[in-house]
Amino acid sequence: MSETVCRRGRVVGEEDESDGWIFDGEKENTGERRKEKFDAPPAWKAYGLNQTWEDICGVGTVEVGWGGVGGYGVCVCVGWNFDWIFLLNFGSGGIRGFLSGSTGRLEKESGFYFNMRYFEDAVTNGEWDDVEKYLAGFTKVDDNRYSMKIFFEIRKQKYLEALDKRDHAKAVDILTKDLKVFSAFNEDLFKEITLLLTLTNFRENDQLSKYGDTKSARAIMLIELKKLIEANPLLRDKLQFPTLKNSRLRTLINQSLNWQHQLCKNPKPNPDIKTLFVDHTCGQPNGAMAPSSASNPLMGFMPKVGGFPPVGGGPGPFQHAPAPMTASLAGWMASPSSVQHQTVSAGPIGLTPPHNAGPIGLTPPNNAASMLKRPRTPPTNNQALDYQTADSEHFLKRSRPFGMPEEANNLPVNNLPNVFPGQSHGRSVFSADDLPKTVVANLTQGSAVKSLDFHPVQQTMLLVGTNIGDISVWEVGSRERLALRNFKVWDVRSCTMTLQASLANEYTASVNRVAWSPDGNLIGVAYSKHIVHLYAYYGSDDLRNHIEIDAHVGSVNDLAFCHPNRQLCVITGGEDKTIKVWDVATGAKQYTFEGHEAPVYSVCPHYKENIPFVFSTSVDGKIKAWLYDNMGPRVDYDAPGHSCTTMAYSADGTRLFSCGTSKDGESYIVEWNETEGAAKRTYVGLGKRSAGFVQFDTTKNRFLAAGDESAIKYWDVDNVNLLSTIDADGGLPASPCIRFSKEGILLAVSTSENGVKVLANAEGIRLMRSIENRVGANSKAQMMGTFGASGSATGTNVGADRVSASIGLNGDGRNVLDVKSRISDELEKPKIWKAAEISEQSQLRSLRLPDGLLAVRIIRLIYTNSGGAVLALAYNAVHKLWKWQRNEMNPNGKASAAVAPQLWQPSSGILMTNDISETNLEEAVPCFALSKNDSYVMSASGGKISLFNMMTFKTMTTFMTPPPATTFLAFHPQDNNVLAMGMEDSSIQIYNVRTDEVKSKLKGHQKRVTGLAFSSVLGVLVSSGADAQLCVWSLDGWEKKASKFLQIPAGRSPNPLAQTRVQFHQDQTHVLVVHETQIAIFEASKLDCINQWVPREMSALITDATYSCDSQSVYASFDDGSISVFTAAGLKLRCRINPTAYLPNTPSSRVYPLVITAHPSEPNQFALGLTDGGVQVLEPLETEGKWGTVPPQENGVGPSTNPGASTPDQSSR
Repeated sequence: MSETVCRRGRVVGEEDESDGWIFDGEKENTGERRKEKFDAPPAWKAYGLNQTWEDICGVGTVEVGWGGVGGYGVCVCVGWNFDWIFLLNFGSGGIRGFLSGSTGRLEKESGFYFNMRYFEDAVTNGEWDDVEKYLAGFTKVDDNRYSMKIFFEIRKQKYLEALDKRDHAKAVDILTKDLKVFSAFNEDLFKEITLLLTLTNFRENDQLSKYGDTKSARAIMLIELKKLIEANPLLRDKLQFPTLKNSRLRTLINQSLNWQHQLCKNPKPNPDIKTLFVDHTCGQPNGAMAPSSASNPLMGFMPKVGGFPPVGGGPGPFQHAPAPMTASLAGWMASPSSVQHQTVSAGPIGLTPPHNAGPIGLTPPNNAASMLKRPRTPPTNNQALDYQTADSEHFLKRSRPFGMPEEANNLPVNNLPNVFPGQSHGRSVFSADDLPKTVVANLTQGSAVKSLDFHPVQQTMLLVGTNIGDISVWEVGSRERLALRNFKVWDVRSCTMTLQASLANEYTASVNRVAWSPDGNLIGVAYSKHIVHLYAYYGSDDLRNHIEIDAHVGSVNDLAFCHPNRQLCVITGGEDKTIKVWDVATGAKQYTFEGHEAPVYSVCPHYKENIPFVFSTSVDGKIKAWLYDNMGPRVDYDAPGHSCTTMAYSADGTRLFSCGTSKDGESYIVEWNETEGAAKRTYVGLGKRSAGFVQFDTTKNRFLAAGDESAIKYWDVDNVNLLSTIDADGGLPASPCIRFSKEGILLAVSTSENGVKVLANAEGIRLMRSIENRVGANSKAQMMGTFGASGSATGTNVGADRVSASIGLNGDGRNVLDVKSRISDELEKPKIWKAAEISEQSQLRSLRLPDGLLAVRIIRLIYTNSGGAVLALAYNAVHKLWKWQRNEMNPNGKASAAVAPQLWQPSSGILMTNDISETNLEEAVPCFALSKNDSYVMSASGGKISLFNMMTFKTMTTFMTPPPATTFLAFHPQDNNVLAMGMEDSSIQIYNVRTDEVKSKLKGHQKRVTGLAFSSVLGVLVSSGADAQLCVWSLDGWEKKASKFLQIPAGRSPNPLAQTRVQFHQDQTHVLVVHETQIAIFEASKLDCINQWVPREMSALITDATYSCDSQSVYASFDDGSISVFTAAGLKLRCRINPTAYLPNTPSSRVYPLVITAHPSEPNQFALGLTDGGVQVLEPLETEGKWGTVPPQENGVGPSTNPGASTPDQSSR
């Protein structure tokens, strides 16, 4: 078989009586005709080859080539005209050898088909390593009792065979390495197995007296194994090979060849394939030597001018047309010469098994996959996978089309799908009625609006920038301006002399762009003079100066937030022709991109194939693309009409659009074909203008909108013709600013009279009306309280400022002083402000989560970071996960008290259960920590720490065997590989999971550690313990910076087991401290106590407390079943919820919450873990919208105290 012989022919029969495949072929060069028979075992048929070749590959003609490679044969079947290609590698054993080797590996790695024949052969032949490796592709020892029994029988048989051969050294090795794991489940059985080493013949044991020879023992065991496999829920559904679609192979090969061709350095329009043994490349024309990519870094960004003809000879979904541009939008990112893709092992994404033995590790955070943890665009549920470059191993290792995948493939990956030319987009359920068309609000800004942006979470919160440098934060539902800042340079002395001179000449500037950060915590403002301002927003009117950057010489024309290196940055483009990237935490400059020959007009950061990049445009109509490497632009071409252009991606990140206006007044909106670097479609309907530029936006992956000709124009993204034109009741400028809300239900547009109109669709109208109803109800309650009228339990009285504000909202500012005068006498009368009291179930929305499992008290509780699920840890070490489904009643799929979730369990039926061997549950302190992408959870209940896959519930690894037991877990904010662990012995261990190494051991507490919280702003770790002590540790060196003991209130006896918890405020500088005797807020760096709330003596104990997601409220639970809601600023009581409002009336049982957790994006929602094993979700009524009312500052009442003050008359909740 050292020579290559090719034969061509047709399949003349599916199968003959000898169970072989028959080809009628003609030997090339000799014309000799003969039949060739392949020995095809049943496993070959299992792969679908008992169908006709046309069914499998779409053709009947085949070409068979034989080539000898190192003693192994290679069979390559190639259809004429590249109709299909199939590649098999098989050894000297022919196809049977292939099926028993490579196929076993394919099945194991794919995990979608369990080949019982292969398994039987391996067991019968005693190939134990292969048997276990094959099983490992489908299940693990501790997945369930069936799996455990399977592994035990195999290892026991291996152990007995070693004893039978008198190979005691091997038997001891098997005992200690393979069978030791079962001692945790049945220690007596393990001891009995160990005693077999002391017997001359293990058959002396009564239970093994009937053990025969090896062959018969294996046969008997195999019968038992088959029964266990057929009963195992992880295996029983994989014993039949799934049905494959016709021509599936053809589709996969077509995709592969087109992708390989995109990576060619010298692509040909009609490529010719010679072999499948290596990746395809097109040769250099005329035999010329290709320039080295090392010497020419831009060679990798040449255009991709052609592709493979589609399989079948007809039009296909992967055609490539010649690219008219000098470079493509997509090809430059795929160049291996400039972008080194990190390979990801077969372990879970974010979790990489080490090469040697030891606990499983965590992927380094600079892995390309981890770059997608924070969204660049509004969240999407599209879980499609990118095609990877030819050298990216992790594509093959993570994509599993059938069956139960490995842990890596069960973790949600937020990759963006790659769209090929000609690919059709599925029609969504949206219609033109989903467009915001109805004017629902008019906001009076006071100066010409230049830029708009809706908050990424709070749908009705709008950020506005104007031509005189003002920025405003509006609550459009109530038409209330929450915050206003005028243009002012914060530190003139630190500015450049050029800016100082400009300010001396004219101390004004226009806002060019305003933008929220992806989490809504920061506001970026680009001004027409050098400056970029970053504000920190803490809700309501709390807008604080964060960082001032003297960014560019001249105007800062655009600004956007990005995540180039796992850290939040802001990217700016300026009049000085440069693009710059700044760290938002420090204001330090990270990158400068130079290459434009005119002022930069806009920037558009994005991700593709896990690679962060940015598009930029300039006023001369040039478009460039950059990687974050200071190596110059990767793409350089002209915008349509050489226009001033802005670019934007659709919400799911798959489609790229641009909008621009040329010097001649012609405007263009186009969709780009990223692969070809050309306009895919140009939308019609824009008018010609004499001045100004068209602004546009996208929403719902379906609609485009532009402000043009004093109107709002809408397009369906799949139709170039104008869909609708809305004049918004008139009053719009020629080229108004527009902006969709993140859900697309609202649209803000600037007006000619220095204001903003808000338009809404049907859903947006309902949202606005609900907010109006809440505002109206609250205003009514406030006014009634002011005039001494009796009100409901939720009614409260307010001070004069509050009355003034509520009247001013109605526009009647002329009578404010008169109103104040009329009620001044009433306000001067001493009044006791009362918090809202909720005692009836009709006064709130409450939902007890459905639970079919054993009801055991809930010890730990947390929402997932996505807000769509709740995870609980019960006293018996079992985790429970509830997921809310996306449907008509719950379109965003978030947790809600209005819709019941599903108690989620994988198809295997297994439970996430912590290790509790040798654990006294009464003394254990359970704890867990959830990964940022909700993919896995680390948890402990007094035993070893377990790492669970949140999709499959599989235990991925266990580590840190006690003593001491782990009592608290927290992930390092910058490195998911690093874990801070509070321990029972009062120490804190800084543990690197990837290297299985304790980096530091911190000692400062006197009793077990019960709380840990990181601050990335301060660079510290704050710890708390059962000793009621707080400690602050520096992340740089882990030295202790400060410590302080809590003061136990008089009349309270110290509880030696009382837990102290800590949680950072949104500002990352203040920390909430929770103890059964008090709630306090400390300044973290020096541990200065700012506010403290202490319940009255003999009242209920505090069981837990937490900040709301916006850090404006504190929710606290008590052992009498009540809940209190405090203001975060001052710890003033706003609302008290009695247990009768949410608990069933069962006097015989004392039920109360042990733990409380706040929703990650809904400030007024929280969940309770109860002593009866229930989990309850609570929200205020829609008409109320929030828990009670903020108490007036001037009354001075409320239960908060100054630290150290003696207040005998402190209020009970």
